[in-house]
Amino acid sequence: MAISQKLHTKLVQKLIQKGDTWDDQDYEYFFGDYLDDGYRPRTPTEVKELPPIENTLSTGTSLSDHLLWQLSMQTDDPQIREIGEAIIGNLDDDGQLVATVEELAAMGPWPVERVEKALKLIQGFDPIGVAARDLQECLLLQLRHLGMGGTPAEKIVTEHMRLLQNHQVPELARKLGLSIDELKQHIELIRHLDPKPGSRLNPSQSQYVIPDVYVVKVEDQYVAVLNEEGLPQLRISPVYRRLLDKTQTENTDETRAYVKDKFRSALWLIKSVEQRQKTIHKVATSIINFQRDFLDHGIEYLRPLVLRDVANDIGMHESTVSRVVTNKYMHTPQGVFEMKYFFHSGIASSYGEAVSSVTIKQRIRKIIEQEDPRKPLSDSKIVSILQREGLELARRTIAKYREELKIPTSNQRKVLY
Repeated sequence: MAISQKLHTKLVQKLIQKGDTWDDQDYEYFFGDYLDDGYRPRTPTEVKELPPIENTLSTGTSLSDHLLWQLSMQTDDPQIREIGEAIIGNLDDDGQLVATVEELAAMGPWPVERVEKALKLIQGFDPIGVAARDLQECLLLQLRHLGMGGTPAEKIVTEHMRLLQNHQVPELARKLGLSIDELKQHIELIRHLDPKPGSRLNPSQSQYVIPDVYVVKVEDQYVAVLNEEGLPQLRISPVYRRLLDKTQTENTDETRAYVKDKFRSALWLIKSVEQRQKTIHKVATSIINFQRDFLDHGIEYLRPLVLRDVANDIGMHESTVSRVVTNKYMHTPQGVFEMKYFFHSGIASSYGEAVSSVTIKQRIRKIIEQEDPRKPLSDSKIVSILQREGLELARRTIAKYREELKIPTSNQRKVLY
């Protein structure tokens, strides 16, 4: 059964070929694949292609590797090393410990005091603040490393974090017995600490996107051009065309049926690839027609669009459109976007036409960028501004969009002077 499957796979693979047709002199090389799976001679025309330079860039050391290296340098105690590895394995991307000392102790099991000893060791590693159990401990580790233990800054972090977070500066100054100017110096120090020390060693890898579709402007119209660079032209090998002809006279019915079945499989694959490309082109063209203003003017002109709109436009099912736009990218005059990006719900406006949720998010971002940092705008005030612009949104919707934009609350945005 295994041999049959292997031959089946090889035959289907070889039924499909790209490039020039082969003449009779190439047969030995062509059938050589079947003689020895471990070796294939190189043809005179074969060219070894090196990967793009972007794919050869070295990646930085991960947080885990960086800490494990320090652990190996700092202790010869086998048990402390073992516990340390468990601690490092329970850090999140920001470097914070996500397991309790008791949970770590149960993994060994190890004595709690040994776990605490290993934890204290790792908390002294670079980056300082790593392996903290919460934000407060993270900041305290950094302050003490800077020699700021026993200072008002340490007391703020230890006893008055809530007052600091709520910007209650006069109350905080009174409790610490400091002037406002003295207090601001300590607050400034705290603000320069790193609440996520591990994130610097866990950078997100750059993703190099190859567009599936290019949007090109021809005179006054935008057209979709498929990127077929990575998709070779498929066709049936002439070798197997001749083989199929021979089966009509020289082979048994079973052999003829086998070759015809593989021939049909190859044709089905070719037609499926062609149909896929046609569907992508149809969907891309429909998106272009709906989003003409975006292509001309930018993100703020993105129209509300749902899968049903495109499905009805091209006469296909919504599920087909959904599959096509997933993990496919379009190169447009405004940049490269995933095709799913163009589908967004709309918000009703007082001037009739619905506005895309993406457009509203962009407007919220601009409003906040232009606010007085000493008097940040609350979500309710942003609601009022948008109402004057003809957009009716609930405060909770503004809060949701602000969080999706990773913009802090007005209290957190307030700059202390």
